[in-house]
Amino acid sequence: MLLEVNNLSAFYGEIQVLEDISLNVADGEFVTIIGANAAGKSTLLKTISGLLPAIRGQVIFRNEDVSSQLAHKRVESGMVHVPEGRRLFPEMTVMENLEMGCYAKTARSHRKETLEFVFEMLPLLKERKHQLAGSMSGGEQQLCAIGRGLMSKPALLMLDEPTLGLAPLMVKAIFNIVKNIRQLGTAILLVEQNAMRALEIADRGYVLENGHVVMEGKGTELLGNDEVRKAYLGL
Repeated sequence: MLLEVNNLSAFYGEIQVLEDISLNVADGEFVTIIGANAAGKSTLLKTISGLLPAIRGQVIFRNEDVSSQLAHKRVESGMVHVPEGRRLFPEMTVMENLEMGCYAKTARSHRKETLEFVFEMLPLLKERKHQLAGSMSGGEQQLCAIGRGLMSKPALLMLDEPTLGLAPLMVKAIFNIVKNIRQLGTAILLVEQNAMRALEIADRGYVLENGHVVMEGKGTELLGNDEVRKAYLGL
């Protein structure tokens, strides 16, 4: 198993946001996490990636307990988090933002070939490589954020709300890109507001509610579940 999360709990200040969360992602698997606003989805990714400390539980990545590792060490091991809101450096060019993704030693030595791969998958970034990231549209910035994540050569790419606030055509493009990344062998852990589209293309899904996993199963199974359809799909 590539990623195992066991009984993970986390707090913001005195408020408990996650309680005894357990999930897993296999090598090359596409797993999505759905749930209402404030269910704890983004907090879960931050805790897995080391941006937020866990109070209890374990994060095991590639058979190693990384629960106490700092975030940059988790990146070096192949766990990469593309955060909600993109978090680009707006006054830096697209190329400079991409280069920020390959500071880990393992990624730095493959910079040239990884950059060629990213430009092949996301040709817009090659066209805009000298443009300031902050001057691009929201969808273009999201492509840059995904490209920066790929520059780290992830075994697991965690994406937090990559289609939030984007136009329908760009939403479709982002989902196609995520599918392509998975087809090339990278495991995906996706937090996504568009629950129907996410479940359609994911191998498995988890439903988060008030900091708990309340349901899990194959994407197709959750799509057909009456509770999920009513609560999260508007059907």
